[in-house]
Amino acid sequence: MSGFQHDFLRKKAMAFLRSAHDDFSRGDYDLVVFHVDQFIQLYLKHLLYVKVGDYPKTHSLTYLARYIIKTYGDERFKEFFSKHLEIFYLLEEAYISSRYLPRQYGKEIAERILNFADKIMEVFEWLESH
Repeated sequence: MSGFQHDFLRKKAMAFLRSAHDDFSRGDYDLVVFHVDQFIQLYLKHLLYVKVGDYPKTHSLTYLARYIIKTYGDERFKEFFSKHLEIFYLLEEAYISSRYLPRQYGKEIAERILNFADKIMEVFEWLESH
């Protein structure tokens, strides 16, 4: 993957994060959850590509996160993942159910997921700077 393509992953991830914020302001709470999942998926793949030149072709956030832990060996991300494991699973479920099941999320969950996205962005920036 060229530099342009790898940077594409990060740019696309950030576009999904912006979309999630816009979705929340419009009251599209289901889309907040879906777009946060997409943001995290693409950013994790971006981080893996930066480190190893490739990334797994999966949509599983938990798999990607565990691969990040193994690849980066970073305790901060490992602790973050462990502390927020339920949210990773909720987002993974939301990705699957968005395609196959009529699942709806309310304002409170969307707000928590959006706050989580902002927190994980700080961790992503940390990983990139070390």
